[in-house]
Amino acid sequence: MEAFPKNPEDFGSFVKKLFLRQWSNHKFEIAGPMDLVIDGRHLGLENLWRIAKQDPMRAEEIVESYIDKLMEGDSIGGLPMPFSLVRNRIMPRIQPDSIFTHLDREQVAHIPFVNETVIVFVIDMPHVTVSVTVEQMVRWGVQLDDLETLARENLARYAPELKVRIVEAEDGGKAAIVALQDGYDAARLLLDSLHLKLAPQLGGDFFVATPARDMFVAMTCNPPKFVERISERIGRDYQRLPYPITSSLFLVTRDGVAGTAEEAA
Repeated sequence: MEAFPKNPEDFGSFVKKLFLRQWSNHKFEIAGPMDLVIDGRHLGLENLWRIAKQDPMRAEEIVESYIDKLMEGDSIGGLPMPFSLVRNRIMPRIQPDSIFTHLDREQVAHIPFVNETVIVFVIDMPHVTVSVTVEQMVRWGVQLDDLETLARENLARYAPELKVRIVEAEDGGKAAIVALQDGYDAARLLLDSLHLKLAPQLGGDFFVATPARDMFVAMTCNPPKFVERISERIGRDYQRLPYPITSSLFLVTRDGVAGTAEEAA
């Protein structure tokens, strides 16, 4: 069993040893402390480091499972999947714009969003998700607007009965927490019915925090101390959780996501 590294600088070597056990026929190199190149494709290790760090005793199992899903996703992504086969599996995800540090912006199907984020699209397979590429869109004859509409509709059907936990603070602030842990908690910011569902419980327009892929916290816009307190916690979650998105807040109105909390102020 490989000893789990104590710092992120040594994590690349840890992953390399585990990768080469099963995938030695692939070209693999360490491009930086948290940057690998597999068959010419960059892979950032920040998310995997954060996941493994939460349970270091199972780090080897976690990394091997991550690698298996990555390689499976690459294999599936290379197949010519007909649009009729995958259209009901296309889902939206919110990602930080920084993903294009390691990915080619021109090859990834995406739409710019607020708070320095983008909406990307994935094909939700039973054990792995595969990113939709611009090449696939061209092959399918689908435009970005059509892809976004379809993805939002699929998201609404994915878990139609949205379970929300309401928490009320002593100072009068309220928070609504969604924690389905299905990979789309943060993406539920994109639900067209979000304001209709939460506004009555949060007193009108509200803020939403999505510090990471599996976190969604809606909150009242007042009192300011309440918002400040929740924002500080969101900032810590953004720094420690895997698949971080943004520490900024989104403002949700009847017309949708109108902009950031900073812009509203």
